[in-house]
Amino acid sequence: MRRVPSRRLAAAAVAASLCLVASACSDDSSSSGGSDGDVAAVIKGLDNPFFQQMEAGIDAGGEEGGFSVDVQAAADITDTTGQLDKLNVVAGKDPGCVIVNPIDGTNLVQGLAQLAAKDIPIVNIDSPVDADAAAEADATPATYIGTDNTEAGRMGGEHMLTLLPDGGKVALVGGIAGDVTSNARLDGFTEAVGDGVEIVQTVSANWSRDEALTQATTLLRANEDLAGFFVANDDMALGVARAVSDVGRTGEVEIISVDGVEDGLNGVKDGGISAVVAQYPYAIGEMGVNACRAAMDGQDLPENVTAPIALVTADNVDQALDAAPAPFEDYEDPFADLLD
Repeated sequence: MRRVPSRRLAAAAVAASLCLVASACSDDSSSSGGSDGDVAAVIKGLDNPFFQQMEAGIDAGGEEGGFSVDVQAAADITDTTGQLDKLNVVAGKDPGCVIVNPIDGTNLVQGLAQLAAKDIPIVNIDSPVDADAAAEADATPATYIGTDNTEAGRMGGEHMLTLLPDGGKVALVGGIAGDVTSNARLDGFTEAVGDGVEIVQTVSANWSRDEALTQATTLLRANEDLAGFFVANDDMALGVARAVSDVGRTGEVEIISVDGVEDGLNGVKDGGISAVVAQYPYAIGEMGVNACRAAMDGQDLPENVTAPIALVTADNVDQALDAAPAPFEDYEDPFADLLD
């Protein structure tokens, strides 16, 4: 197993991603799609920095393979129909392989069925396609690459115990109520801390920084001795950090979140956030391209591959920022090994 990303590729890919978002550069990737052997990707909206980093990783993987990738993105996180429309267009071009990052478990199944009927390999990244729906459509992806969100929450919980060795009151801030990703992170944290801290309340802030600010303010007023927060993503954690600052308790209340976007890393560097469990959409995107390359070479792909995560604290945040958006630690890419 080996680490693939290089800093040169990361920088080039980020520049390409920013150009696409700003519509200020020539359309390199979308113009390349359409001939047999090309790789295409349909991902979530580029209004979110997480998916900008994913696109950067896809671009880097294509560059390393000597080709560009046709990346199509949904308008936003609610654009389920628009994302399917983009996949249907991609399917009509008969690419050699398609990477999909669906908005929900079923919104792309119709398009995946078209691909499967043409024996076009499907690589599923980040958000899983519903297994039952895919099987019914005879369109099960060749592989799934994503973060183990329970493990990410568990890593956050273990670090909280080191920050609060004598225990204390902790509040949990989740995303949308019932969201699978959010729940997995909160569950992992809860399992890890056990009886080591007292979880006083769990609230939902809908992945919104402003809502997290409001919720955290209410929690801090109701619990003057609150010692920590675990937050399901970095953007909400920045809202929580603002609430903690507003009551003059920065440095006293521990805040741990999951994501590892640049704003979250800077929050760690500035001291507003205690730690971030960084997941790496860049690596997920790059691994997706490597999986496509291996599939087009006729290789059998592993059914599931766990993407890397890393705990970022004040001790290593400079390393994390310097390497961003690529991981700052070595990680395993079984698809790259198949290409050796």
